[in-house]
Amino acid sequence: MTNQRTFLMLQGPHGPFFHQLAKMLRKAGGTVWHVSFNRGDESFWFHPESLIRYTDRAEDWPARIAGLIAERRVTDLVLYGDTRPIHAQAVAAANAAGVRVHVFEEGYLRPYWVTYERGGSNGNSRLMAMDVAGMRAALAHSQIEQPLAPARWGDMRHHIFYGALYHFFVMARNGRYRNFRPHRGVSVAGEFRLYLQQLALMPVHIAQRWWATLRIRYGGFPFHLVLMQLEHDASFRAHSSFTSQTEFVELCIDGFARGAPRHHHLVFKAHPLEDGRAPVRRAIRKAAQAQGVADRVHFVRGGKLAGLLAQARSAVTVNSTAAQQVLWRGLPLKAFGRAVFDHPEFVSPQPLPEFFAAPSRPDSRAYRDYRHYLLETSQVPGGFYSARGRRQLMRQVVDMMLTPEDPYDALTTGKAAPRQQLRVVS
Repeated sequence: MTNQRTFLMLQGPHGPFFHQLAKMLRKAGGTVWHVSFNRGDESFWFHPESLIRYTDRAEDWPARIAGLIAERRVTDLVLYGDTRPIHAQAVAAANAAGVRVHVFEEGYLRPYWVTYERGGSNGNSRLMAMDVAGMRAALAHSQIEQPLAPARWGDMRHHIFYGALYHFFVMARNGRYRNFRPHRGVSVAGEFRLYLQQLALMPVHIAQRWWATLRIRYGGFPFHLVLMQLEHDASFRAHSSFTSQTEFVELCIDGFARGAPRHHHLVFKAHPLEDGRAPVRRAIRKAAQAQGVADRVHFVRGGKLAGLLAQARSAVTVNSTAAQQVLWRGLPLKAFGRAVFDHPEFVSPQPLPEFFAAPSRPDSRAYRDYRHYLLETSQVPGGFYSARGRRQLMRQVVDMMLTPEDPYDALTTGKAAPRQQLRVVS
């Protein structure tokens, strides 16, 4: 029964989404607790009687989370991302106690969807062990019409605003949480400065992006696209062998110099939230000069992906979810990390120089079935950061959390709830 469910929520996306989700779970009859690890977590939680402040040392957390699960009779653990240390340790404790684990993440088919899974996401997702044949069999229960791939990220200004606000609270009002240490390598003050810098320099970055894109669009040359990720991104760190973006940049430029036809160019497309903490642009310039291809290598700062993909010959990434748009368009793709889209039907097995010379194309029919499967299971319409996106997300995701089956099993058994029809506007 719903009234026997006790949800323990850890860190969520920046902003009020987890608070609103908890409010809906209480209306459904559940009990909800929230653990805050810093003032930023606490500031977006407006139900003080359910707040649990964790102010002890990081090394004491594994014992504390195991105790919380037992003391509060927790049946469900809810978190955003499963790789940061406090979340990975909590997932281990939940698994040991037989507690359901609900994981939210940015959408595999972003921006108009978010990801909801049980047990793990990205490289820890159940999708990693599935094949396309099994997905096709499960789709026998489905009749959804597939929307077009969207052309923009969505909610970017809201995302940056809530990120800046979160880090301001941690930087300026964190006295009660003296033992808190960020899971990233940059200090809280540094994070806050980077968010402010992003907001302040947005007009400059727009101008730089416009000029770089114009040069590529009217250059008349064939080009290959490199989809960059944030160096501190959980998927990049936890599900690849790279320790820095510089390593990936050097690999790409070396493969391009050795394999690509001499009239081809290489375009590095930065992540929309790239904030300069990693020396990406300098690494690209240095590696291109060392390989003698500086006049054929370009850097584009963020912006829309669709325009570049419409003219690209192929794409390379570590494990960025932007690869989903590459595959939707039937473009050849080379990936270097663990990812839910890493299926032999989609991702090229060629060595990188050979890929740049003559890239093999994906099986587009298989990819459409795969994408169809995601839309029927773990991809939920809506978003974390805008009020409109949260409203849309809440209409469906609470029922998915209360259902005994996870999204993948629900489709296989024919018990999945009907999906909302989503009208995509580019």
